[in-house]
Amino acid sequence: MSGQQANERFVQESTVEPEHIARARAHALELGAAPISAAVGAQAAVIAAASRALNIVEVGTGGGVSGLWLLHGSPRATLTTIDNEPEHLGAARSAFIEARVPAARARFITGRASDVLPRMNEASYDIVFIDADPEGVIEYVEHGLRLVRAGGTVLIPRVLANGAVADPVRRDAVTTAYRSLIQEVQTSPAVIGALSTTGEGLLQLTTRPTDA
Repeated sequence: MSGQQANERFVQESTVEPEHIARARAHALELGAAPISAAVGAQAAVIAAASRALNIVEVGTGGGVSGLWLLHGSPRATLTTIDNEPEHLGAARSAFIEARVPAARARFITGRASDVLPRMNEASYDIVFIDADPEGVIEYVEHGLRLVRAGGTVLIPRVLANGAVADPVRRDAVTTAYRSLIQEVQTSPAVIGALSTTGEGLLQLTTRPTDA
């Protein structure tokens, strides 16, 4: 086992997932949803807490796992969750009820992100979490950067695509999209970006304040 693999295993085994999120994960996996890892969830929770997020949007529910992690970090936030799979959205709703998330703190929208995001208010959110349709990731990130306030953060998990992005031989559409996204944000004057290898990978993009 390499040092990197040992680190990844240690992080995975050391991350303690709250019981209500673990139950949501089990149900999501039964449905065939693909929730984010606990390590990525914990990192998202820290970012939500550090930014004192009050308004959050997530694209793709993962059966409620990602939303619960975000609210774990910022329990006073209002979360809008978008998914085109009614069953996954229903699972998220049930998970939120079981976790006693107040109804006023969660808004559920069934639909394609490409249809919903353009209708949402610009510069109105603290965090946009994007975990859906990797083929459309660049479009969703563009919308996300429009939706967050100055100093807000867009989070994109799975950007390493299980090692495919780091493999120069891989040139399929999804890998190319992720690779292009990572490369473009490194030189963008509009954001401060960081790529974490935690779990399945997490790209973090924070918009620069307008007076920066």
